[in-house]
Amino acid sequence: MSKSRVNEEMIGALNYLEKEKGIKKEVVIEALEQALETAYKQNYGEKNVEVEFNSLTGNIKVYAVKTITDDEDAVAEDSNEYMSLADARKLPHGQGYDVGDEIREEVTPRNFGRIAAQTAKQVVMQRLREEERKIVYDKYKTYENEIITGEVSREDRRFTYVDLGDGVEGAMGFRDKMPNEHYHVHDRIQVYVSKVNDDRRGPQIYVSRTAPELLKRLFEREVPEIKDGTVLIENIAREAGDRAKVAVYSNDPNVDPVGTCVGPRGYRVQAIVNELDGENMDIVEYVKDPAKFIANALNPADVLDVIFNEPAPAEEPVPEPVETPADDVDATADEDTTETTPSEAPREAERSCTVVVPDNQLSLAIGKRGQNARLAARLTKYKIDIKSESEMEELQNQEDSDVDGTVADNDDQSSTEAE
Repeated sequence: MSKSRVNEEMIGALNYLEKEKGIKKEVVIEALEQALETAYKQNYGEKNVEVEFNSLTGNIKVYAVKTITDDEDAVAEDSNEYMSLADARKLPHGQGYDVGDEIREEVTPRNFGRIAAQTAKQVVMQRLREEERKIVYDKYKTYENEIITGEVSREDRRFTYVDLGDGVEGAMGFRDKMPNEHYHVHDRIQVYVSKVNDDRRGPQIYVSRTAPELLKRLFEREVPEIKDGTVLIENIAREAGDRAKVAVYSNDPNVDPVGTCVGPRGYRVQAIVNELDGENMDIVEYVKDPAKFIANALNPADVLDVIFNEPAPAEEPVPEPVETPADDVDATADEDTTETTPSEAPREAERSCTVVVPDNQLSLAIGKRGQNARLAARLTKYKIDIKSESEMEELQNQEDSDVDGTVADNDDQSSTEAE
């Protein structure tokens, strides 16, 4: 292949990369020059060389870079690094050189075009792969924390892989799979993109069906009032595939947040239940009064009283919606090792209460395997102890008896001392 043909192909490849792939020609030329320098050193043994690529003609020239010195011993020891002042001044236009100057001498081999062509091909292919990885990463990074639809493609011992399109797969780990679902190849499912990592092997995309954020995004999609900010999600507590509780409130006093999320004849919430393969959904209203909020969270059980193990906290303003679900908040709180002052340290332990329910609704309030109470505790961030009305009366009577006995003992002791 002629030199001119090789040059034309190089220029054509650079123009293609810039026009079709968006890779700047200067970036590829810089990488090509570095690669050609390395190739020259490996093939010809020169240490200090520079390669120049002409972006208009495609010509490639190699220059040996030497330092001018008057130390003849240094020149004798390493002629690739140094050139004597006398030799430098013998070169055309060399009379202006002095000790310490650098001189560039062209040393382009006659057969360097073949090496250049092979190197250029490798560089172009590498840049293409890097750019393709970058395009995929940039695309799916925008989908992070969002829902995307994919097709189950394969499964191994660690992950179920979901084809997201463009030849890209998302990995769904064991904990991210719904326990009540069984996936088959070609099943189309909606997944939450939980993380996108940029790896040297290519973007690593992790998806989930169990993340509470998936439920949040589904509500945003099905309920326009949540999407536009009229109704806000305060918190979510979820046991994926079985049951979830969602606390919502409204910025508009004329809008019922619970009814809005349920929808006419329940079609809005039913669409979400169907997407999650029958996961039960409790939608409760978030209110500023903690006692009322805890009572709402224990729905469908009726609550007679909420007794805090500390003075009832003051009403707090309705907070802005947060991205972090209740599950993640609890986990973060467990791992937090930040030092606190003595007054702050017991704060988490103090957030507990006793809830009194009718005798016939005790099991309903606790729920199957304690699920209703557990989800309510995670939703409200209070430790909840549930007692029946009769049990609470017995405890109260016992406390009254203990108080009466203590008073009687004190009276007897006072009488004895008086005698």
